[in-house]
Amino acid sequence: MLCDPGMLAMGLVAALCIGLAKAGFTGISMVSVVLLAEVYGAKASVGLALPLLIAADVMAYPAFLRHGSWRAVWPLLLPTLVGLGVGWMLLGMISDQTARRVIGGCVLLMVGVQAMRRLRPMWFEGFAESRGFGLGAGVLGGFSTMLANAAGPVIQLYLLARQIPKMELIGIGARFFLLINVIKVPLNARLALITEESLWDNAKLLPGVVLGLLAGRWLVRRVPQAVFEWMVVGFSVLAGLRLVLW
Repeated sequence: MLCDPGMLAMGLVAALCIGLAKAGFTGISMVSVVLLAEVYGAKASVGLALPLLIAADVMAYPAFLRHGSWRAVWPLLLPTLVGLGVGWMLLGMISDQTARRVIGGCVLLMVGVQAMRRLRPMWFEGFAESRGFGLGAGVLGGFSTMLANAAGPVIQLYLLARQIPKMELIGIGARFFLLINVIKVPLNARLALITEESLWDNAKLLPGVVLGLLAGRWLVRRVPQAVFEWMVVGFSVLAGLRLVLW
């Protein structure tokens, strides 16, 4: 499919967004979700994105070895695996059109999480102290990452609510997503979402991931992240509505 120049261009922009997200602009990951769904179809896009995400995780992980630790990852692992299982079963049963709407719903939910974290920080701080917050974050994160590779805002919210410093948060997130994305590989392969053809297309898109990581490291020091994330929120709302409504 990526032999078409227009589709290849959209795919490269999506790959660029994956690299930017791993470099610190987490909100832009929603853009890659929507673009790949447009290029490949909703269900196939989940498997296409996964090797690109793992490649970005592997390249980003060494930069954060001195920040965070695996200790904060383990409490999230079991509930995340539950969410992965639920998402995997659902993804195997639904049609592409239904998957498109579910993924659009996940995108809108994640955008809502990002927006409310900014608009109502005190409310979220109180919510973080409630029983079951970590359990809910893990299950929802696992479900959304299996259905749409879109767990970033949920896990980020969970870590922010624990008042973890910025660099520690990025380091913990790098560890968490590297582990979870590797676990997802056999699940995606079992659903035939990762194939020889999709891996060849991954090879075509990999330069976009590398460019996104390099650009993200340059931009994160120069562009106010709050402004950038609000721009991404606005775009993602429109894109998520497109997936849900038509």
